[in-house]
Amino acid sequence: MEKIGGTVSMKKLDRENINKRYIYHFFKRVFDFFASLVGLILLSPLLLYIAFRIHKEDRGPVFYSQTRVGKDGKEFEMYKFRSMIVDADKKLAELKSQNEVEGPMFKMKEDPRITKIGKFIRKHSFDELPQLLNVLKGDMSLVGPRPPLPSEVAQYTDYDKQRLLVVPGCTGLWQATVRNSVGFSEMVELDLEYIQKSGFFYDLYLIFLTVKIVLFSNDAY
Repeated sequence: MEKIGGTVSMKKLDRENINKRYIYHFFKRVFDFFASLVGLILLSPLLLYIAFRIHKEDRGPVFYSQTRVGKDGKEFEMYKFRSMIVDADKKLAELKSQNEVEGPMFKMKEDPRITKIGKFIRKHSFDELPQLLNVLKGDMSLVGPRPPLPSEVAQYTDYDKQRLLVVPGCTGLWQATVRNSVGFSEMVELDLEYIQKSGFFYDLYLIFLTVKIVLFSNDAY
């Protein structure tokens, strides 16, 4: 049971009702497919420029893939532009004590592993653009809870695992509003609120908010 904004919140979602929303899920998938395809085509000059800058600053892979957990616990490889030095994963253990958010996630505002171009693309969320490929493949949706790491899910309670009842997204209520200004428990609450309220026009609204964040920056890190 979590205390949010002075009130106790304990959402229990109905898996059966969520899965029965056939029309919404159908049109959501159709929109995801065509929007991600068009997005990849229109953004191709920007994608190529970012790839060039990453390779120029810190020679190594331009893209970074990481195992994430999707709907119903299914694992997949999520794509991102590499924003850290090549051996960043090996240095994570040294920084664990400096984690700036509570719960299973790791966040550090001045993470020494982040490159110069990495800091810029993270600030504007450009590092997330390759996830349009995940959307095209159907691993992700444009809107939904962020897909967690398997190591994070291993620490989830049954309550937290309700985040996995829907297809994960590139953006969502948490990402388009408070983002890194709240902790893990608040993020879960916002994700569950999104799942309860989700609808085609609500998704479009969150996409609009996300575009504003990308254009005018935010507290992403």
